[in-house]
Amino acid sequence: MKTFLRRFENNRELIILFGTWGIDEKAFSNLCSDRVDFILFYNYSADEPLILPEMKTYKRVTVIGWSLGVWAAEYYSRRMGIKPDLTIAINGTPVAADDKYGIPLRIFEATLENISNYSMGKFYLRVFGTRSRFEMNRQNIPSRSEKSLHDELRWLYNRMMEPVATGFIWDYSLIGSEDRVFRASNLISYWSEHPETRQIIVNAPHYLFDNWDTLDELIRFVRRYRLSPFRNK
Repeated sequence: MKTFLRRFENNRELIILFGTWGIDEKAFSNLCSDRVDFILFYNYSADEPLILPEMKTYKRVTVIGWSLGVWAAEYYSRRMGIKPDLTIAINGTPVAADDKYGIPLRIFEATLENISNYSMGKFYLRVFGTRSRFEMNRQNIPSRSEKSLHDELRWLYNRMMEPVATGFIWDYSLIGSEDRVFRASNLISYWSEHPETRQIIVNAPHYLFDNWDTLDELIRFVRRYRLSPFRNK
């Protein structure tokens, strides 16, 4: 797993974002602000020891999981000792490879077996939703080799087949109604069975971050909704 870190002296808020498969820091580096420290985890392909900043220096820690990163956040957070104040699942569920609640298994497996430059072009088009949004976000498309993409997805697939009970609580689920990677109906089906998580549905594709100028603006948008009463402080 790789880490992208941006820190500024005296910041008291940290955003930890678990990205999805097939990305790199390009997808988020332009959404960082000087007011908030930021860590992105991505390119999951090995159980590597990770070093986090000292959590005691922050008054607020927000964990965001995007797409397959929702599963990754649950998988890694307990191992890493992350104790978030706020959690946001974006266009994903903890059961990411699932016919009812995630990406249908046949699609997940077909993607794994057919990774190429051509197929990845089609995948990123689905991520951004439309050709116009794809062109607008062309600078956010990662520079990744076919081997790294295959190794990462194979690792994710193998780990996802292993049941893990984490006890992780998501305060909010942000769902894009135009998502072409996770069906919105599957997302809604999963999160409707978890009343501890507040659903927010927006008219947006899988990559919806460009609706805000910064990640802290996205968090402020989400925090307008009442915080889950299930979190134990």
